[in-house]
Amino acid sequence: MNVAIGTCAWSFDDWRGVFYPEHLPPNRRLEFYAQHLNAVEVDSTFYHTPTPQVAAHWCEVTPPDFTFTCKLPKEITHDRRLRESTEFVHQFLDGIAPLRPKLASVLIQLPPSFSVKHDETALRDFLHALPREWPFAIEFRNRDWHLPRIAHLLTEHGIAWVWSDMTSLARQSEGALEFAPETAGLAYIRLMGDLDTKYSADGSQLHTYQGVMWPRDPSLDLWAARIREILTRLRRVVVLVNNHFEGFAPQTSTRLAERLGLQIYLPSPAELRGCGNEPGQMNLL
Repeated sequence: MNVAIGTCAWSFDDWRGVFYPEHLPPNRRLEFYAQHLNAVEVDSTFYHTPTPQVAAHWCEVTPPDFTFTCKLPKEITHDRRLRESTEFVHQFLDGIAPLRPKLASVLIQLPPSFSVKHDETALRDFLHALPREWPFAIEFRNRDWHLPRIAHLLTEHGIAWVWSDMTSLARQSEGALEFAPETAGLAYIRLMGDLDTKYSADGSQLHTYQGVMWPRDPSLDLWAARIREILTRLRRVVVLVNNHFEGFAPQTSTRLAERLGLQIYLPSPAELRGCGNEPGQMNLL
């Protein structure tokens, strides 16, 4: 199967002691992460464009078959709302250029307020200006975009429509069955969970993400079936899991992989102690 499974970002302090060894320096987390999972969505690029040196380091510390996706900066998607942003897109692509051999897609994550009524022309102009040699995917967070003409637009430009599962626990069986057109050779799947229960009223995080707290077995069963089915047509599937989907993204990744007949091994107790006495482990002592 040409399936890559990983998490949305890799740098979480919550994971210390349960995924990362307690004394693992933050600057070695990606290297350690890549020993267990084979894909990651880079969230930090949403806030600033990395230097080519940083992107080259990410590439160097991960295996040859590792897969990256990178969020387009919010200055382009949220602040400029795709308008007058061609120069900024090219600056961003220059920054992440060293990742090209491992890059599945650049994620264009649009805000919920980005609407068909006010922003369709901006979207069309933006897509027309994108360099065709780079892979892109778009996540719409407004259901008004769920239109055949918009799916056709993405197909015309070879841009993947992101399938984002943000269903509540009560409606978890619907996620894999929602509107999800196939508009490119890549299926980009984001298992996000119900964001309405992620934060408190003041915006602070409600949970500590160190283990599965709200299992979504029916949802994972359906997603596994959907992935097996689309692999008969699409050349590649990338699945990125948010902590909030079940409470601990690395474990959700293993639970989905098992359903697909794939193997992902979470760190062993020896690794978490930093002993480094098993193949492929880093010695932290």
